[in-house]
Amino acid sequence: MTPTSVLKALAAIAEDAGRAIMAVRGSGYTVEFKSDNSPLTQADLAANNAIMQGLARHFPDVPVLSEEGAAIAYAERAAWPRLFIVDPLDGTKEFVKDLGEFCVCIALAKDGFPACGAVHVPVWGKTYVGGLGLGAFLRETGDGQTGAWRAIGVRQPDPMGLTVLVSRSHPDPVLEAYLADKPVRERITAGSALKFCLVAEGKADLYPRFNPTREWDTAAAQAVLEGAGGSVVRFVNAVPGERLPVNKRDLYNGPFLASARPLG
Repeated sequence: MTPTSVLKALAAIAEDAGRAIMAVRGSGYTVEFKSDNSPLTQADLAANNAIMQGLARHFPDVPVLSEEGAAIAYAERAAWPRLFIVDPLDGTKEFVKDLGEFCVCIALAKDGFPACGAVHVPVWGKTYVGGLGLGAFLRETGDGQTGAWRAIGVRQPDPMGLTVLVSRSHPDPVLEAYLADKPVRERITAGSALKFCLVAEGKADLYPRFNPTREWDTAAAQAVLEGAGGSVVRFVNAVPGERLPVNKRDLYNGPFLASARPLG
């Protein structure tokens, strides 16, 4: 498949999962809690099933690492040159609170980094796709939108006043210390991987993150932001460093900075 056809396939699979989520949202659901105390609903499972079926149909030879099926030994994963990294419902806390800030995330990773990805926001009717060297694109549906793809890109940050994205569900005093000497003009509170996408769309400048995340929380949106001309890099001693990798032995990410600044 060409890179363009891969992006289109991922978008379609993510949108199918979004429809499964919205069907559960409309019919009612119960909330359980996993061993790490994170919530789990029938919507997570319905989306995961839709994604697994779609990926098996379009990409039968590529293994999948999903939040809802992550118990795969590193020795096995390390031998995979390509894999999908999936969060069927990123922002379950926002979903349970009946907020619209949740999304479906599917990334194709190659050689330890996201190659391309799709992020679908069911309530917003938005689907973002992109990858490093591939560009980034947005499709909007509903409210009279045609659903045509359009290119998106990061904006040039204003050094006199930055727009910074912060988590709705995870306030962090370390973040406050980091921002203390930055020229922050505006803060936008948002849930889930949407924060990366807002930077990719040119609506914000920075998303610093110090609280824990896992690879499925970030991989797809990282691909979109990198395609849009931005970057996602690790913090090393509070200084932005190398590109954020995936398929590590430890699936937790350390602190990172997602920004409109390009790699390199």
